[in-house]
Amino acid sequence: MMGKAVAAVLTLLLISALGTQGKALARSAIELRCQCIGTHSRFIHPKFIQNVNLSPSGPHCKNVEVIATLKDGREVCLEPTASWVKLIIKAILDK
Repeated sequence: MMGKAVAAVLTLLLISALGTQGKALARSAIELRCQCIGTHSRFIHPKFIQNVNLSPSGPHCKNVEVIATLKDGREVCLEPTASWVKLIIKAILDK
């Protein structure tokens, strides 16, 4: 009687394992999250900015994120509602 119960449990485990095979989440679905914890709103002169990355809001993050890479290699999250940041975004989009 005990052998039948063990066989039944093993069969159920095998069936559940077969049902979940190939159902892994895509790599990008796991890594989607906001990149900016806080934002910098004080003016940074454009001569110190090497690159600006604009990430629109979406399922990964409810916030629009503006990440500036400075010439010394640091990355700074900029406040997208600051007037000087809006000017930078407009200049980038107009190019």
